[in-house]
Amino acid sequence: MILLIGGTSDTAPLAERLARAGLQVLVSTATDERLCVGDHGNITRRSGPLGCRRLRELIERESIRAVVDATHPYATEIRRNAQAVSGQLGVPYLTYVRPSAVDENEEGVCFASDHQEAAKKAFALGRGVLITTGSNNLDQYVAEARRTGLPLCARVLPREESLEQCTRAGIAPQHVIARRAPFGIEDNRKHIRQLGAGVLVTKDGGEASGVRDKLQAARLEGCSVVVIRRPGIEEENAFDNLEQLAEHVIGMFPEHTYGL
Repeated sequence: MILLIGGTSDTAPLAERLARAGLQVLVSTATDERLCVGDHGNITRRSGPLGCRRLRELIERESIRAVVDATHPYATEIRRNAQAVSGQLGVPYLTYVRPSAVDENEEGVCFASDHQEAAKKAFALGRGVLITTGSNNLDQYVAEARRTGLPLCARVLPREESLEQCTRAGIAPQHVIARRAPFGIEDNRKHIRQLGAGVLVTKDGGEASGVRDKLQAARLEGCSVVVIRRPGIEEENAFDNLEQLAEHVIGMFPEHTYGL
């Protein structure tokens, strides 16, 4: 059994590639949100957060022979946990890291190392700010909005938990867009105009995350962009190509695969 830790749009194609080759794949996602994880008969799914203890129990209970991490590039906690527990149990750990989609010298873009720096840089530009990084880490932005007197808006998932986080942080409902991706260029332009934003805060989630559409929309609307840098990933067995990762995993277990 292969444990595939997923939760992004990369999950299904990777799971199906492994399953078609004859491997049994258990896909783990942090939530039970609607997400295609593949419909091959060799694929099963479980959901719920995985701390170190639960991850260890899962690996041992399901006789996991390899852990494949295809989580979001910014999902630092689960990556750290998966790498640590796999190492402790002597189970191979491999990870997929989406290639960056934002150039360091991109016009109209500045980078920040974390949310605190992003909040300071965004509000220092003297214009309203639209956050597109989810419902976590909102407090830093709210604090800067109050300090500067500039408007703040957030685009989050249409989940009760996300809306509650916005309320607790002090963001009024009329300043929240609760929508599920994908967002094209025109969607992003509409939201920028709707909220009167002059600065957009985003992560570099790679091409599949829609970050290029955000950048293009911001340019068309004369909107500046603050990009939160990716956390460093130094895993030895890291891949930036899904097919190469799949081939590597399949090659690890030739006795269980069809060689597809």
